[in-house]
Amino acid sequence: MRTALFRSTATLLAAGVATLLPAAAVAAPTPSPGATPVNRAGTSFLTATPITAGQPVRVDASIGDHLYWSFPATAGQVHEINATVTFPKGRSGASTWTVDVFDGLRRRQACTAGAQTPTVDAKASNVVLGCTLREVRSWAEPWSADPLPGTYVVRLSVIELPEPDLGAPIDVDLLVGTIADRGASADDGELAAPLVPNTKAGTVLNAVPPVDADADDESGSLAAWLPDLGSRWVWTGIGGVLAAVAGVVGFAVTRRPRRP
Repeated sequence: MRTALFRSTATLLAAGVATLLPAAAVAAPTPSPGATPVNRAGTSFLTATPITAGQPVRVDASIGDHLYWSFPATAGQVHEINATVTFPKGRSGASTWTVDVFDGLRRRQACTAGAQTPTVDAKASNVVLGCTLREVRSWAEPWSADPLPGTYVVRLSVIELPEPDLGAPIDVDLLVGTIADRGASADDGELAAPLVPNTKAGTVLNAVPPVDADADDESGSLAAWLPDLGSRWVWTGIGGVLAAVAGVVGFAVTRRPRRP
């Protein structure tokens, strides 16, 4: 009786594992067919290289570089970031790496799964990083840090390492995948516009046209030459007149009368 019970339990467990394994394989992000590989990365938020979900990235970099990529996200999507850093040459000590994700307001987003900050020893040939983001909401309270539709920035960097290893060559493979797309959620509102950061630094927005100085000089009106009533020149002149009057009055009061 017990043997039959054990056999039935083992059969159910095996069936459950066989059912879960294909689901896990489907959930893992894979490159999109025909996607053009990206072979460059930005060095700041303003120069982040734009990519799309399913577009593979492979770049050559150096230890100590901060690498940036950006990708769009819409409401209902769940994204997973996988990165692999390969060390062609040996290193002198252990190092700690991290992958951070920021939204359009540069708010750091939390990871629900994945090795976001792994540490590898000097003998390791590579390090694997991962981050699964929360589902993007269509609307959220201003004080919350919930993910909203817009542009997200991925930053890959090393945070702890021996100083002699700085500048050593590395190979970076990165892939952003959409593991779920549930569409718009039943939130209380909807974002008016996606959170897309302004990457055009130095561009003047809503510029006021300059005033022509020659046109002002040619006006010729007397009012244009007179200072305003609240100008310091007006009050300085009034103060000078009052000082002169006070001096004359004081001299007249204090001088001695002449003898006949």
